[in-house]
Parts: sequence; structure tokens; C-alpha cells
Amino acid sequence: MGFKGSILTVAMLVIVLSSSAFAQKHKSPPAPAAPILPPAPAPAPGPHHVDLADLLSVAGPFNTFLDYLQKTNVLETFQNQANNTKEGITIFVPKNSAFAALKETTFANLTKDQLKSLILYHALPKFYSLAEFNKLSSQNPVPTFAGSQYTINVTDNMGTIHVKSMWSNPKLSSSVLSTYPVAVYEVDKVLLPMQIFKSEPPLAPAPAPAPADAKASDVAPSPMSAKSTSAKAKGESKNSSHQVGVGILNYLVFDKDDA
Repeated sequence: MGFKGSILTVAMLVIVLSSSAFAQKHKSPPAPAAPILPPAPAPAPGPHHVDLADLLSVAGPFNTFLDYLQKTNVLETFQNQANNTKEGITIFVPKNSAFAALKETTFANLTKDQLKSLILYHALPKFYSLAEFNKLSSQNPVPTFAGSQYTINVTDNMGTIHVKSMWSNPKLSSSVLSTYPVAVYEVDKVLLPMQIFKSEPPLAPAPAPAPADAKASDVAPSPMSAKSTSAKAKGESKNSSHQVGVGILNYLVFDKDDA
């Protein structure tokens, strides 16, 4: 009995160990650890919205150009290009004096489409910083927003930048705004393409000269008139003294007779 009991005990032990080994062998592998990923970068900020109407109304003497932008609805076109495209926009804005230098009929005789093309001609459908104009000058002629036929020639002579059309060669006077996606540069002349103007537009008549200074005779008496005035004064003084003397003499005479 003791021997059989030992065998039974050993057999049970073998079964238990075998079951444990089987369970370990067929145990499901542990789930892999979730990978640790770096935090996602914050999304890049979108382009800053630029209100061109507000900018041009306060940035300088650009009221005439702004009026044409609004009149032709080109303002909406430029605004969309500035804030809804990756290319951005570059605008050349003439000062009020640049428009005033041309005869009034220069723009009054244009058709609606011609006027719109003229205003579109003052922009490039891409953002260009001042540093990029030197490279841009090697790509002449440069197409404008008005279309591939409406081109300008850009020159950069040691930082002095001109944008030349057929009948004008404006110089960039200052940078109003040059932050992607909008670049606005002031120019001293209106761009005049040959597609619209078959000959050079006439200039406005020169302003009338300022009134000449008043003549010396209107401001101060001449030496002769001063002399005459002095003599007259002396004469009047002498006559007054004579009258006073006569009056005293008469008084003495009458007073003596009464006595």
C-alpha cells in the first residue's frame, strides 16, 4: 500500500507539472505596449487677414486709386487673392499726385473694361518682398494681374526699383506693407500700358504760378512820397502856427481897445 501510494503521489505530481508546463506554453503573449508618440505640433497660423480698403485709406494719399479699385470691383479681386491664395499679391499704388499729373480726360475716355484692366495692371498675382525684386528683374517682361499680355519691366539698380510700362517708368517710393501674403508699394507715377493707350497720354496743364509779391509802392511809401508827405506836414504845421500867432495878436489888440 505504501509503495502504491507513493506511485500515485508521483503520478499526480507529474500530471500537475505537465499541466502547468502546458499552460505556460500556450499562454497568450502579453499585448505590446502602446508606442509613445511625440506631441503633434501646433498648426501653423493662417495668413493674417488684410483689409486693403482700410489699409489704403489710412496709409497715405491713395484715395484716387482706392476710388478706382472700388468703382471697378477690382478691390474684391485683390482682396480674394490676398487672403484666399498661397501665392499672395503685390500691388503698386500710385499717389494722388500721380493721377493729378495726367489730363482729366486720360481716364474719362476709357471704357469700363479698359479702366478695369488699367487697375489690374497695377498688381502682380504673387507676393514679392523688396529683396526679391533683383531676381524678378531677370525674368522680364513680368506679367501682371491684367493678363499675360499686360507686362512690366522691373529694374533694381542698387536698391532703386522701377516698374516700367510703355508710357511711364514709376519708381517705388516706399513700402506701405511687405508681410506675406500682401505687399503694397507706393509708386510716383501711374502705370500706362500700350494695350490701352496707343500714344502717350497728355499731362495736365501746369498749375498757375503763385501771385507775384505786392509792389513796393503798395507796401511802403517811396522816398519821393515820403518827402512830399513830410513837406506837407511841415506846411500844415507852419500854417497852424501862423494862425495861432494871428489869433493871439488880435486878442491883444482888441483887448487894448476895450481898455
